[in-house]
Amino acid sequence: MLMKSMSGKAQKAQKEGSQLASEAIVNHRTITAFSSQKRILGLFKDTLKSPKEESVRHSWLSGLGLFSSQFFNTASTALAYWYGGRLLTKGLITSEHLFQAFLVLLFTAYVIAEAGSMTNDLSKGNSAIRLVFTILDRKTEIDPNHSWALEVKKTIKGRIELKNVFFAYPTRPDQLIFKGLNLRIEAGRTVALVGQSGSGKSTIIGLIERFYDPTKGSVFIDAQDIKNYNLRMLRTHIALVSQEPTLFAGTIRENIAYGKKNAKESEIRKAAKLANAHEFISGMKDGYDTNCGERGVQLSGGQKQRIALARAILKNPSILLLDEATSALDSVSEKLVQEALEKMMVSRTCVVVAHRLSTIQKANTIAIIKNGKVAEHGSHNELLSLGRAGAYYSLIKLQGGSSPYR
Repeated sequence: MLMKSMSGKAQKAQKEGSQLASEAIVNHRTITAFSSQKRILGLFKDTLKSPKEESVRHSWLSGLGLFSSQFFNTASTALAYWYGGRLLTKGLITSEHLFQAFLVLLFTAYVIAEAGSMTNDLSKGNSAIRLVFTILDRKTEIDPNHSWALEVKKTIKGRIELKNVFFAYPTRPDQLIFKGLNLRIEAGRTVALVGQSGSGKSTIIGLIERFYDPTKGSVFIDAQDIKNYNLRMLRTHIALVSQEPTLFAGTIRENIAYGKKNAKESEIRKAAKLANAHEFISGMKDGYDTNCGERGVQLSGGQKQRIALARAILKNPSILLLDEATSALDSVSEKLVQEALEKMMVSRTCVVVAHRLSTIQKANTIAIIKNGKVAEHGSHNELLSLGRAGAYYSLIKLQGGSSPYR
């Protein structure tokens, strides 16, 4: 039990050091920019002190166990020779009996010695297998393929409704993000979500994608509770472009084609053109065969964002979710991509999260998220007509630095 406990502590301590090393490698540009190499090395050495101490203790105990088993093996063999010789001399046993007893004792001692030498490996293996079974025994509350789910049609209308939604993240159950939020998005319309940081705009997108379930209340798509759908099939009709686009370690072509199975080359290039990505892709040495690197490290933030947009355009979804989709683009690229998105949004349900209010003024409805509820909703002009008492007016003034009527 002591070896098992120490092995668990050593593995936990080593995990902390490995995490720090992994983060340092991934964020090496930031570390270099701040000249923090010595500081990170110091932190890494500090994290290695604990696993080193645990490993030394573990080695001492392991060595003590090995010494004990080997000592028992050697001592039992010597004792068998001495005592068996005495018995043989007195004529109490025959040489055959002595040889048989010696073989039994020798093999028994060998097994015990081997078991002692394996104590270290057994304790490590026990700790590791416990971690594996902890993961295997976890049961997700959201089953994407449950057998009684409704089959999703080839196309969906895309009408979305969040009804009396209460929500708190599992890691912060006491901190409610939504407190009875109600939001209706008609099919084929564009709704922009606006509010201060931490108000829950991106959380709404997560609930529509069903990354989480509401603590209370329901999310409906086409008047059907999202819990009743086959989730994998439903998500084929939804495209998400997040604030931090995710690219895979493959070519640009593969990353764009990820949005549609068996996509044709012409479709990939058309999607790239609509996302204003074709020009910079064609300018690269390998063109669409350019390797993006792990997490798209070979590309700039704006380039990654446009590839993610092209992937969403290629998917041609019924519901398009844009979480700060143009945040990493310069003003020229943003204008071009915004024009492409506006074309793509026609006759499609779109939910847009944006901090730059200038990019969402053409939305059919703008919803202001405040204190866990929809504080205001309406078109740009309707919300401005509320005047200084309106939350949207205040946000416009904060970004523009002057009255929005000016």
